Amino acid sequence: MKRLFGKREAIDVEEALHTYGDMVYRLALVQMKNRSEAEDVFQEVFLRLVRYKDRIDGQEHLKPWLIRVTVNCCRKQFDSAYRRRTVPIDREIGEEQSYEMDTPGNPVYDAVLGLPDDYRSVIHLFYYEQYSVREIAEILELSEAAVKTRLSRARGKLKNTLKGEYASAGTV
Repeated sequence: MKRLFGKREAIDVEEALHTYGDMVYRLALVQMKNRSEAEDVFQEVFLRLVRYKDRIDGQEHLKPWLIRVTVNCCRKQFDSAYRRRTVPIDREIGEEQSYEMDTPGNPVYDAVLGLPDDYRSVIHLFYYEQYSVREIAEILELSEAAVKTRLSRARGKLKNTLKGEYASAGTV
């Protein structure tokens, strides 16, 4: 595709790693719920950035591109034959030593992690990354209506999950 307005802005991979590395890792960790798998996704995302950096249309498209690639890599990881044949580490070795994601004991955080992948993605992007519905729709390649529906359903699931937790406080 030929650009009419000149050259594309070069993407500095090292700068992107420093600027967006934490965001990519957090998103992968929320999706995968496992540090080692999140690290694998993180590496895959930045390897793809190295490979395809010339295809990204400037800095303003870099962050959405990274988020979309992270979500896609997580989905690919979930669909892999290897993952379907593995046993979660806590079932394998008990509670002695686990590399699973630490939960700070926050019931809201635990409830978000318990959501299905599609709901967890939109909740994370909306509340933790502060994206608008329109931006989430573009990133996840969904309609705005689909994003709103997923947000609504996710909030409903969170409300039901947290009802007992906060019923005595009267906040739900």
